[in-house]
Amino acid sequence: QVQLVESGGGSVQAGGSLSLTCAASGLSFSVYDMGWYRQAPGKQRELVAAILSIDSIVYGDFVKGRFAISRDNAKNTIYLQMYSLNTEDTAVYYCNAHLNYYTTHENDYWGQGTQVTVSS
Repeated sequence: QVQLVESGGGSVQAGGSLSLTCAASGLSFSVYDMGWYRQAPGKQRELVAAILSIDSIVYGDFVKGRFAISRDNAKNTIYLQMYSLNTEDTAVYYCNAHLNYYTTHENDYWGQGTQVTVSS
């Protein structure tokens, strides 16, 4: 009954911005590491950003200061602000919840994804 529901995706022109939201329910949100992953056609799923239960933040190498992740434990929600988008950011963006005592992601929870399309 755990649900992760993404919203905020859409189509923007290169150089534009988008803000994504993931609303979680059915889990003890504050003890989970939360993150955003993305997957483009023909490419592996990759980490965009993660904000851990201890509030440590990790970004994918490609972010280079353009994105900002945050969490609101009172609202069971994480956010991803994206700026200076380019066509290589086009992908489906997935919300992820992970318990840090697992060494793999096989027990993670995933949202259905939200499409981000950046046009030139």
